[in-house]
Amino acid sequence: MSASAPLLLRHHRPFLSFWLARVFTASGFQMLTVAIGWHLYQLTGNVLDLGLVGLVEFAPRVLFMLHTGHVADRYDRRRVAALCQALQALIALALVIGSSTDNVSREMIFVLAFLLGAARSFEMPATQALLPNVVPPGLFPRAVAASASAMQSATIVAPAAGGFLYAFGSVWVYGPTVCLYVIACVLTLNLTARRTPPNQGRASLESLLAGVRFIRSRPDVLGAISLDLFAVLLGGATALLPVFAKDILLTGPWGLGLLRSAPAVGALLMSVWLARFPVERKVGRVMFTAVGVFGVATIAFGLSTSFWFSLAVLAVLGAADMISMVIRGAFVQLETPDEMRGRVSAVNGLFIGASNQLGEFESGVTAHWFGTVPAVVMGGVGTLLVTGVWIKLFPTLANRDHLQSKNSG
Repeated sequence: MSASAPLLLRHHRPFLSFWLARVFTASGFQMLTVAIGWHLYQLTGNVLDLGLVGLVEFAPRVLFMLHTGHVADRYDRRRVAALCQALQALIALALVIGSSTDNVSREMIFVLAFLLGAARSFEMPATQALLPNVVPPGLFPRAVAASASAMQSATIVAPAAGGFLYAFGSVWVYGPTVCLYVIACVLTLNLTARRTPPNQGRASLESLLAGVRFIRSRPDVLGAISLDLFAVLLGGATALLPVFAKDILLTGPWGLGLLRSAPAVGALLMSVWLARFPVERKVGRVMFTAVGVFGVATIAFGLSTSFWFSLAVLAVLGAADMISMVIRGAFVQLETPDEMRGRVSAVNGLFIGASNQLGEFESGVTAHWFGTVPAVVMGGVGTLLVTGVWIKLFPTLANRDHLQSKNSG
């Protein structure tokens, strides 16, 4: 049996610890997000607050983007990630205490949401840059896919678990979340990873912008990162799922839940497949094809009036997005020198966050202007157009055969 996700998890103990830490921290965040949203809406009854709390969580990613990458490259990445997980545990603990004493306010939730976003802003580049130090280069593409499966598993299971526990009271969600983050913190601190000389330079504008300059100097890296930004920005339809569930597919809340889970199910199945059978040749062509399939699936979903067909194309959409994400993630990390990985991951993380957040905004605006179905269809067409343009703008990326070039750092 060749190296695969099960083999990695059984026989590569550092990666097993890394994978479990990802499961626990992702599950904690998913449960915490669900509980905070419901708690806030119970307090204020204002739908706008739900949008504002998401914006507050995203703001630190923009404010601290350059610093988060520098921290990941200058300090022990395990300790940085563990410290961020400990901070998230303290945030959940504050909500436990506040809920127990009935002292949770709207303002308190917004402050904690900002701190949660700040912790995740520093955790993400440190964690992404840490993975290449945990597994050998030959296993890295499989490790990226297996790591993604941890995130998708948490996305499917944790929100439902959080909603179920919230029925017994908010403390029943916040309490287990504290435990999840503490376990993740312990696993991360005990992680065995190859040490590399840290960047000892002081934080300066030149150092902080090094990640941006590196991406600009590598056309293939720039093309891969920007392809995801614009493809997801135009093709994202998740913000409009409530409209499809209620007015087009004529289902109830249960249908909306299934529609939201379908992309994650497709992504999870594809990540398991890629962990066992990684893409090793013609990676550029496969990545662009996957983005094209993402666009076609978006169009099909927009035109569908069948609930079950919509579920199917959303699963295909999630699977295609996973192929693109795994290839792009492995490629960018392998092409980046280890001492730069934190800063490059920070820029990449901002692109990903911006594509998701701005994509939801773009979907809402176009739906308001042109209608829900035309907005989704136009988004899918836009994704296909971006794919074609990017093939022309970045021909070496489109024709790339292997993930890592021989002269990459």
